[in-house]
Amino acid sequence: MASALNLSAVNSSGAQVLLRLESIEKQFVGVRALKGVSLELLAGEVQMLLGENGAGKSTLMKILAGEYAPTSGRIVVRGHEVSGLTPETAKSLGIGLIHQELSLVPALTVAENLFLGRMPTTRFGQIDWNRAYELAAEAVGRLGVFIDPRAPVGRLQIAEQQLVEIARVLESNPEILLLDEPTSALSDSERERLFDVIRRLKGRGVGMIYISHHLAEIPMIADRVTVLRDGSVVGTILPEQADEDTCIGMMVGRSLKDQFPKPVVAKGTPVLEVERLKAGRTLDDLSFTLHKGEILGIFGLMGAGQEEVAAALFGLQKSHGRIRVNGKDKGITTPADAIAEGLGLLTRDRRQSLVPMLTVGPNLSLPWLSNRSFWSALQHKREGQEVERYVADLKIRPATTTNPVRFYSGGNQQKVILARWMSSGASILVFDEPTRGIDVGAKADVFALMGELVKRGMSVLMISSELNELIGMADRVLVMRGGSVSAELARHELSQEALLRHAS
Repeated sequence: MASALNLSAVNSSGAQVLLRLESIEKQFVGVRALKGVSLELLAGEVQMLLGENGAGKSTLMKILAGEYAPTSGRIVVRGHEVSGLTPETAKSLGIGLIHQELSLVPALTVAENLFLGRMPTTRFGQIDWNRAYELAAEAVGRLGVFIDPRAPVGRLQIAEQQLVEIARVLESNPEILLLDEPTSALSDSERERLFDVIRRLKGRGVGMIYISHHLAEIPMIADRVTVLRDGSVVGTILPEQADEDTCIGMMVGRSLKDQFPKPVVAKGTPVLEVERLKAGRTLDDLSFTLHKGEILGIFGLMGAGQEEVAAALFGLQKSHGRIRVNGKDKGITTPADAIAEGLGLLTRDRRQSLVPMLTVGPNLSLPWLSNRSFWSALQHKREGQEVERYVADLKIRPATTTNPVRFYSGGNQQKVILARWMSSGASILVFDEPTRGIDVGAKADVFALMGELVKRGMSVLMISSELNELIGMADRVLVMRGGSVSAELARHELSQEALLRHAS
């Protein structure tokens, strides 16, 4: 709650200070997440917050939203020191948080998620469903898209869920808006529509802290750039000073000489042949061949069908078509079937792959259980050996066997999933948006690992909306439009213009 102490709400240059943080510390068990973080947010500015996974960005946002209590430090909102923040008091102070990990209720409709706890009612006190659907359509429409307000959120694609999350927070008209990776699942056109909304909010004096791993977004939207490293503020710079090398150096403490370490590997025999695959709402007719030692990319705009490829191949949703693995027809109808055939999947939503309350060991050994009987003994010795091996090989941090994976950063969670499939003996890996929500350092690590995998004779199907990553890593790219392949581009043909031309 706000104290009686009134601190200056104007900085030395006369600008209105909406938010001031002074020496914020946060200590978890065995982890010091924030170390004396101080910054200020001005009215009508977008302050971009950069940092590697684990730098403390999301922890800081959750403190401001009242989800975590700081260990020490002061929070000053519009000149008044506040303490004992809860989500309710943060909201009453005009603070809104758009989470990186979506906080929607999958079983409820779009309208119910938008107005949860404050549904419009008739004069008789009953829910006015027609009004709720009308208001929901308007709220999402302000982001430039149409999403059926009656649709259960769990049936929407990840990008659509992301837009519903954004619309839900904006409906409360926050004066201080915290955006944690809001564009991680959005296409370029959807991102630009969100930026239009952000510019309108700036004009109304809303102050925004914007977390992103997309350095290209800095000149598009940022007024200032603050960098965190290992829980501390490294510095705050202006957008014109924030070139890629400078930002990466501040974030990781070193330069990244080669972000896309693509090895030259001879293409081997076909390992995965897909013919006329159909699934879900958008995947209509997909055919391709993946070879041993190859990185095959798949690209498409939202609704082109690429969002459903991974689930169909891994038996997570019903599909029709022909799938051949190592020259043999396989009826993959369940994830257990896929695992038995040597397939592994890195999903675009890490929460679908991890058991967050368990440690690295049980998360790593899950595939071993797919074809074992109920009475089989757990392989604790093997699990311990594999954890020790892959924590070292993949540089998973923190390097401990006792912390639940929910306390790990997004990049390290992604490494845990990758370790799972490497340990299981998978030879065909499906990477579905492998760098969603992870920083440039972790991305470079993932791509280096991808290169190592294909050098060992494994094969990678890389589904991504990141053009530069496909151009940097893929041997070929299939471009999808309308549920099927519109073009196949060899490595020497890859460019942003070519990919977008065939996808549009």
